[in-house]
Order: sequence, then C-alpha cells, then structure tokens
Amino acid sequence: MTATPTVSIVVPILNEADNLPKLFEHLHQLTAKPQQIIIVDGGSIDGSLTLAQSLMTEMITIQQSAIDWQVLAFSAGRALQMNRGAALATGDVLLFLHADTKLPDHAMTEIALAITQAKWGRFDVHLDSNKLLLKLVGSMINLRSRLSGIATGDQAIFIKRKLFEQLGGYPNQALMEDVEISKRLKAIGKPACLNSKVVTSARRWQQHGTWRTILLMWRLRFDYWRGVSADSIRRRYYKN
Repeated sequence: MTATPTVSIVVPILNEADNLPKLFEHLHQLTAKPQQIIIVDGGSIDGSLTLAQSLMTEMITIQQSAIDWQVLAFSAGRALQMNRGAALATGDVLLFLHADTKLPDHAMTEIALAITQAKWGRFDVHLDSNKLLLKLVGSMINLRSRLSGIATGDQAIFIKRKLFEQLGGYPNQALMEDVEISKRLKAIGKPACLNSKVVTSARRWQQHGTWRTILLMWRLRFDYWRGVSADSIRRRYYKN
C-alpha cells in the first residue's frame, strides 16, 4: 500500500502582521493537516517576524499542534524566501502559499490525490469580494490558467519536492517567478488544475481600481512574454 504523500507549506511574508493571526488559525484548523509549515520573513518592519514567532509558540505549546511549525528570517524577495523555505522542507510535496490566501479545508487530501497523477498543480482562485467584476476576474484567471498551463502564486502552486530541487527552485528574479517556474514545469508535464478554490485577498484590485489593475496585469504579462526584464516589470508594478 502506497503511503499518503506528505505536504510542507512554505509561506513568504513581508509586512503581513495584520494577516498573520488569521493565517495561523486557518492553517491550524485545516481538516487534513500538512506535515510542516514554514514561514519565511523577508525583512518586515511591522513586527511580522516577532508576531509569527509568538504565534508559532502558541500553536506548539498551547494548542498542541501536531504540525512542524518553523519561522525564520531571510533576505527580501519572494523567490529567495520560497527557495529558503523549500530547502528546510521535509514533505514529499511543496505547497507555496501567500499570506493573504486561504486554502480549502481538504486541500491536503486533494493535493495528495492530484500528485499521484501529476507532478505539480494549482487550485482555482476566488477573490474575496462580492463585486461581480472581481468574481469575473477570478473566473478569467482560472480559465486562462487552464488554457495556458501557467499558474500564479495566488493559486497556491504545489510541486513534488524532488522535482522542485531538480529544477533548482524558483528563478531568482524580482517578479514573475511563478510564471517562469510554471513555464519550466509545463515543459515537463501538465499541471493538475484543481476545481476547489483558494480564497485570496482582493486588496490590490480594491486599492488601485479594478480596471486599472486588470490593464496593468495584462501589460506586464505581455511585456514579460516579449522579453522585458523582471526588474523592469517589478518597478512598474510597484509604481502603480
């Protein structure tokens, strides 16, 4: 009988103090548990690192969590942080999760099943807004991902750890690291596109305007496709 694959969740954070209590509680309450959760702080200035360490201690000592929680500080940069977390992972599968994203309750079970048929995958995404336009945006992200075989970080990408290591991890670039690793993974095999939805924050869309953000994302993806550097794209992304 084949053992159920174990999952290590890697969460890169930067100034996420407002989201961390909800993140820890959400992960602790998952119906099916991951083997390990690794939080990697990239130099937060809002107390995120200290708060994450405190929450980890609470999970371990007070709530008697069976999960292997780890919190560490590292250099800034989402790709660097995720690679550092992955280097400490012991699970058969790596799940890369944004701090403002919630998994389906049975995510671990679904990943364990999916990874027997594919080497990597992602979830569908739902933006946490009741606005019709943002619901449409989420649906279009999911459709685009299915048609292209490319996933974004908001979709909670999961990868067999050995394959991730063979690829050398995420490319060390300022932005679009999720798109780049998806391209490399797609060349090896199609992703498992899970219908279950992760719920992710719509804060950027709400802060900067939905249509403005849609047009910006399209332009940035087109620029990346035609060879504009990730550093240049990052400057434009954070300027807007």
